[in-house]
Amino acid sequence: MTGVLVALATTTAIAQDAPRAAKRAYQVPSPNGAREDAYYWLRDDTRKDPRMLAYLKAENDYADAVLKPLQPLEKRLYDETLSHIKQDDTSVPYRDNGYWYQTKFATGADYPTVVRRRGTQAAPEQMLFDQPAMAKGRSFFQIADWAVSPDNRLVAWAQDDVGRRQNVLKVKDIATGRMLPDTVANIEGDLAWGADGRTILYIEKDPTTLLSKRVKAHVLGTPAAADALVYEEKDDTYYLALATTADDRYVCVISHSTVSVEQRCAPAATPTRMTVLAPRTRDHLYNADHIGDRWIIRTNRGAAKNYKLATVADARAARGPAAWRDLVPASATTFIENFQPFAGFIAVEQRSDGNKRLRLLTDAGKWVPVPADEPAFTMELATNEEADTPWVRYTYTSLVTPPTTIEVDARTGERRTLKVAPVPGYDRAAYTTERVWAPARDGTRVPVSLVYRKGTPRDGTAPLFQYAYGSYGSSSDPAFQAGLLPLLDRGLVYAIAHVRGGQEMGRQWYDDGHLLKKKNSFTDFVDVTRHLVARKYAAPGRVAAMGGSAGGLLMGGVANIAPQDYAVIVSQVPFVDVVTTMLDASIPLTTGEYDEWGNPAQKQYYDYMLSYSPYDNLAAKAYPAMYVGTGLWDSQVQYYEPAKYVARLRELKTDTNPLVFRINMEAGHGGKSGRYERYKQAAEWQAFVLQQLKVGG
Repeated sequence: MTGVLVALATTTAIAQDAPRAAKRAYQVPSPNGAREDAYYWLRDDTRKDPRMLAYLKAENDYADAVLKPLQPLEKRLYDETLSHIKQDDTSVPYRDNGYWYQTKFATGADYPTVVRRRGTQAAPEQMLFDQPAMAKGRSFFQIADWAVSPDNRLVAWAQDDVGRRQNVLKVKDIATGRMLPDTVANIEGDLAWGADGRTILYIEKDPTTLLSKRVKAHVLGTPAAADALVYEEKDDTYYLALATTADDRYVCVISHSTVSVEQRCAPAATPTRMTVLAPRTRDHLYNADHIGDRWIIRTNRGAAKNYKLATVADARAARGPAAWRDLVPASATTFIENFQPFAGFIAVEQRSDGNKRLRLLTDAGKWVPVPADEPAFTMELATNEEADTPWVRYTYTSLVTPPTTIEVDARTGERRTLKVAPVPGYDRAAYTTERVWAPARDGTRVPVSLVYRKGTPRDGTAPLFQYAYGSYGSSSDPAFQAGLLPLLDRGLVYAIAHVRGGQEMGRQWYDDGHLLKKKNSFTDFVDVTRHLVARKYAAPGRVAAMGGSAGGLLMGGVANIAPQDYAVIVSQVPFVDVVTTMLDASIPLTTGEYDEWGNPAQKQYYDYMLSYSPYDNLAAKAYPAMYVGTGLWDSQVQYYEPAKYVARLRELKTDTNPLVFRINMEAGHGGKSGRYERYKQAAEWQAFVLQQLKVGG
């Protein structure tokens, strides 16, 4: 270890001296000039370099020492969260192909069982997955997807035992539990059965870039090496996905990039004979589903920026988009996000005024609204596996309303509540949610969802915890979180800043927050903070900020442009080394994201990305206290990005605020698996945040 780290021999020493990574000269090549990166050596794609591992261990040891005094508070936070979790909970059963399916958690179990009953909900249970037993002895366990064969005899699933999303296909006989010998490694988490009950479509990943590359058909009882190639994606800017249509008649392969989609489908009876619905064209985004004798298509074709719905009969589908006719026109104020066709109507998820809501369109052209009673809420389609029903299930939630499963009759508008997620010890009347609009520096109004406990002072003394994501058009919808209650009960105001880069306000909201407008996400976040402080929701100097993944990029940008506005920042699996990562096509996700961030091989994008990349813009100045988290096996944001970021931040920062770097050595992008592990991890950074905000335990 000589020359790699400052010696850190004891816990006492670690508590006094933070780890310092060695600096090694390295030039990052680029068509636009080389850049010096003294911490590039922390990248090790094998994850076996003893010098790199020693540094990560030193960081974890240091984190343990810094956070040790907070362990009593951490335990209280964890226990309080757990007190609001109904541990022996069950999901609402749903019907599919003659069986009722249900997920069941037992008290103390990190993972649920999945069971089914034949014919009626009163029939005897049949076990599909005993996940507590399957996960036993594993440091990580996740079933990414599963699908039952059309004849109801077999179940196929994609299993991840590492956290790197390189799944393994497995199949078993449901009645006997006997495992079939069929396995395929390094696949995505998408599966689809052919109608014969013997053919399974899956997506093979590139072993280096982890890009989804080939769709193959595995026939049970045959070697994986003999699997037929159904489709190969030649363009590395596209990802692949699999889907089965609402009426189960077709299986589809979706090739999608940031700015283009191409969907090809085949009858489930002949799942390898694919036909393209609409050839890929730049700036044409669409997705199609099938019901009865027609296709329903969500498309932005024809200047439909916020999307419209179109339809085409089977007999005319081969003619492509020229044969599509409009079903629901595009709107300047309403964004169509998703839809699901049923026999007799279409359920449409749409956004307006920053909220996601649901409407039903009958085949007779009548709109059936689904009402909501709160200023900030989220509605979305629930599990609806059978299309031949007038009832559609959806979930409703807000920052104060636990997830509620409801079904609505498309004929009459009648609603039935099937389940309100139980939250022991929670009194909804004790909390308030609001929607406020914060003015950004360019005059744009940014929606903000707020929640706080009633009685929290509005005199500018309360602490604020502000969260955002703001990338990929992914919206941060207000939803109930039991893990927030311990913070709210200690007087924190919690805010979701719906910054540009998401799609809360439509497609333009996304366009105004990516590529050469990415900095709008950063300034929106800061402007929301300043507005809430000015409106006396929070005290200056008592603001915490949090984001993860691309939201970690947001945190890095905010820390560089407005460090004085925040007492503490939590940055989970942060994408912080933007230019270096986007210059390297061998890194997972890079090639597929040129239209999200830009291609730094082009000088215009290189210069702009370099101007905001958090790693490249660290400077000798004071920064807030920080908690940075990553996973060694992260496939989305490689561990070495936050590792390098922390190393350089330790070198440059002039403050004495604590900087904690927590590395999950047995996890990937989503952290450790298991529901209790999630709460344990959250309790650690929550305790750190409360300490920095000077909130009593």
